[in-house]
Amino acid sequence: MKTPSCVLVMLLTAAAATDAATITGRVTVSGRARAADVVTIVYAESLDGARVQPGTFTLSQRNKTFSPRVLPVPAGSIVRFPNDDLFFHNVFSLSRPNPFDLGLYRAGTSQNRTFRAPAVYRIFCNIHPQMTAIVLVLPTSYYTEVDDQGNYRLEVPAGRYRLTAWSERAQPTSLEITVAEPPLMAGDLRLDESRFVEVPHRNKFGQQYASLAYDPTRDGKPR
Repeated sequence: MKTPSCVLVMLLTAAAATDAATITGRVTVSGRARAADVVTIVYAESLDGARVQPGTFTLSQRNKTFSPRVLPVPAGSIVRFPNDDLFFHNVFSLSRPNPFDLGLYRAGTSQNRTFRAPAVYRIFCNIHPQMTAIVLVLPTSYYTEVDDQGNYRLEVPAGRYRLTAWSERAQPTSLEITVAEPPLMAGDLRLDESRFVEVPHRNKFGQQYASLAYDPTRDGKPR
């Protein structure tokens, strides 16, 4: 059984902590293949204008793989992209509103990117087509990953929130809630992944990857 990976960021003052409340609930998913390893995130966006607290996060490149494959971060956060392999990588995203290209950089070095606008940024390597990841930039500091049974738990200050469930294979679904001091059991959030179709991505120039890029024995060094 997979242990829930809690990526909840809670930056509260001691005074605010006394007003903290608990949200629990469940996400149900239809149309998901039984063997699919899909990350589902639940986040609570304040409707009272609470400030988002950004942070610094890491999306590493190791063994021609991004880790973690899905990285949720609050808007305004810095994401580090260290190259932990023994060869070159070139991290890029064509996702709007702020596409970017970190350029080619060698083993043991790192590049940073500040993600200011909430959006789904699909991340790729221009050398290795098998490398894919998602940086999910959120309009809140309160979020978590659901467990294998679809259950989640969030600790938030009392107030009004828009509670949203997200997966990379479905349209997000939301409901509005008011959180007081006692624990709140929120209504089920339902995701439909039945219409998901995976589309092969192209390189940063909009072209197909060279056939050599798919060779797992190739070291990734520029020719």
